[in-house]
Amino acid sequence: MDRWVEISFDCLPLRTIGRLDIPLDASPVYQQRCERIKHALDKHGSHNTYYLYNAQCKFHLTNRADYGTVEFRWQGTVITDPTDLKAQSANLQVELIRETCDWLTAPVVKWFETCVAPAVIVEFDRYIEAGDLQKAKDRIAKLQAQSDEQGGYLGMYL
Repeated sequence: MDRWVEISFDCLPLRTIGRLDIPLDASPVYQQRCERIKHALDKHGSHNTYYLYNAQCKFHLTNRADYGTVEFRWQGTVITDPTDLKAQSANLQVELIRETCDWLTAPVVKWFETCVAPAVIVEFDRYIEAGDLQKAKDRIAKLQAQSDEQGGYLGMYL
């Protein structure tokens, strides 16, 4: 363990969404994700917005990996500056999934829940700096081109 906060996520640039229809045979989980993405598009638009999902955030409060952690599952939208080089805000839905701190109280857990968004903004800036944002955009563009060439249907590309 070399980091105090561990954050992981999958990133979908909202500007890459070409179609909003959901396949009729999609699983309920997939349908719900598509609905959340549609809501993010309605609320934030597609320019400089990124939908993050399959995401977790773990805070370490001690120097022991199996004791003193608070872990959240989350998803939502990160909005960047006009140059796509810095995250400006995050609109996230956060849920506690695990904690290994027998001394925590409900208000402290709630406070950590509010810490997820600032931690995600910092991590998204690291994501941009590492070039992963461009990789995600390139991957989505490649999928779009393949779909266009084959006349296929990829739905919301998830």
